[in-house]
Order: sequence, then C-alpha cells, then structure tokens
Amino acid sequence: MSNLVRIAPGALVVGKPLPWTVYDAEGTVLLRQGYVIQSDMQLEQLFDRGLFQPRNIERSPDDIPDDTRQLNPFAEYPILLQTLESTIKAITAGEESALKRLLGLTRMIERTCDESPDASLALVHLYSIEPTIHEQILFYGILCHTIGQTFGLDKARTSLLTSAALVANLALVPVADQLNASRKILNEEQRAVIRKHPQRSIQALHDAGIRNNALFEVIAQHHEQSDGSGYPKGLSGNDIRAEAEILAMAERYVAMITKRAYRERMNITDARKLINTLADGKFRPAIPRALLTILTDYPPGTLVRLGNNEVGVVARRPVRHRGPFVKAIIGPRGNRYSGTFERDCSEPEFTIEAVEQPEVMPSMDFSLLWGFR
Repeated sequence: MSNLVRIAPGALVVGKPLPWTVYDAEGTVLLRQGYVIQSDMQLEQLFDRGLFQPRNIERSPDDIPDDTRQLNPFAEYPILLQTLESTIKAITAGEESALKRLLGLTRMIERTCDESPDASLALVHLYSIEPTIHEQILFYGILCHTIGQTFGLDKARTSLLTSAALVANLALVPVADQLNASRKILNEEQRAVIRKHPQRSIQALHDAGIRNNALFEVIAQHHEQSDGSGYPKGLSGNDIRAEAEILAMAERYVAMITKRAYRERMNITDARKLINTLADGKFRPAIPRALLTILTDYPPGTLVRLGNNEVGVVARRPVRHRGPFVKAIIGPRGNRYSGTFERDCSEPEFTIEAVEQPEVMPSMDFSLLWGFR
C-alpha cells in the first residue's frame, strides 16, 4: 500500500495502547489501535516483520468533515496529534498559516469533544501511561474545552481557552519528553527553562504574526496561583483570569494521572482526593469542582473491577441515576471475553468495587467498545 510509511523504532512503547492501527508491508492489518505490546521481545519480533502506519493524515485548517455521522475520537486521535505537531512547527517557523492552523485545530477538538464527550475523555485516561508532549498538550485541550463549558465560560472564552491549552507550552516541546524520561532532579538551568516557558511561548506566537492579547494573558498567567505563590508575577485572587486557572488545573490533573520516569501515576481515586484539596487556596473553588463534575467518580477510560469480579472499562458516565456504564472485557475467572458486555453499575451485581491499574494495560478495540463500528 503506497499510503504507508515505516514506523521508526522507539515510536511504539511496551505497555501502552497503540495510537494507530499497524500494518505489514503488504497493507495487512497486524495490530489494531488499542492493542498493547506486552514485552520487548514481542516488540522486536514485530519490527522484524516490518511495521507500517498510514502516511501523515494531518488536516488543513479548513478540512473539517461534513459527514453527519458522530465523530469517532479514536479514529481522530492520530489525526489530531499530527495536526497539532504541524501546527506547532508552523508557529515556531513563523509561517503565515500559523493562526489559521491553530484556530482550525481548536475547532477540530471542540467538535470532537462536543459530539463524543465520553470517548474524548476516555482518550485522556487510556493513553495516560507515558504520553509524549504532544499527547499531553492534546489532553490539555480536551480537558480545558470540557472544564470551560462546565465552569460556565461562553463559547468565545472557551475557544480562547482551548487555543491557549494548545500553545501555552510551545517553548517546552523540544525538551519535555527528555525531562519526563529523566530520573534526575532538575538542575537550575532546567528550572529556568521551565519558569520562562510562558513568556517564550508568547514570543513565538508573536513572531508568527499572532496578535491576541487575551490569548497571551491566559498563557502568561497559567502558572500563577490564587494564593499568590505562583509565577512569574505572584498574582492572586481575581487578578488571575479564570481561563488561566482552568489551564493550570488541566495540566495539574494530567500530571497526576501520567507515569513519568521518576514516579508512578496516581489512580483516579487518589487524584480526585488531591483535586479536592486544590480548592483550598490554590484555585478558585469552582474550577476543581468543575473538573470533578466532569470526571465523576469513575471517568471514561478507567479500568474497574465489578462486584461479580469482572474487569471492564468505563465507557459512559452516569445518566439520571443510572450508570456509570462499563464494558466488561475480562470474566470473573480471569478469562478474556471474545466480545464485550455492557454493565449498568447502578445495578447491585455490577457495582464498582475497585479501580484497576495494571502495570500493562489489556489490549482493547476502542472503536468497537465505544460503538463506532
């Protein structure tokens, strides 16, 4: 198949769901998106066969599908990541298309989240093991759009917030993956890079011809804190824009649930407890509450063990005293189901007993589990 390109070694990670479907040189599907490679040996064997993925499928800023079918966030995921990467490159290169690309990507994320909110949130949790910097930024965009709506921002301010989430960390992109993979304590030079990244990101946007003072203000303030302990200016209270605090909240949550070389990730129960504490001085209370409302006790994409000892993945949040709704994938005796079964966790037999956080995620066909095919 001429539309395939070879996957570079290092692009696939043991224990992390595949972000796209993998093919052999003849175009035969080897592994579907969501499959989890279990060991280094298995990874080497697969590369011996030759692994391929579709060529870049980035969309132009105006290329938003007219198809009236519900968007599938799992199919959109690699497209969003590639479009994000090219948008960041356009901004840092000072290309004339930079603003158009940023606004187009913002619209893509908004439509994906609005049409398929549960599946969009599931992306954040299913791919949270060791995300790249581009994945982290995409997670910020998804969360900011959703938190902004729940917090009560109007459409214009929510769009501004989503755009800010996509570019606030521009200056960290070249070094973020290296920092996340390091087990060493940050040195003073690295700390200085981190502290200066809001202003450097703003400068990159300005150099690319983008002139939006509200956008710049959100980026400049997204490490300020309501109690005055943030940076760069030590702002406090209502001097900090709500959009900046929402972005900070999204970044904080993603940091909690993602694995880094120097620490393990939190499970959702512990993360929710920590979010609750952030309402006491670090953030205006309505922002952590908005995030907790979105997540519910068990957000989509979370693995859970049920009262009947099945293991499943949360697919949908509660609706009118029913749910959450879980797709069971592993039976009570540990056998993997060949199909999947939806469980309403408001029923006593299927009550959620515990959050599961295995070292290696089980393989899942995400599109199938969420009913997109």
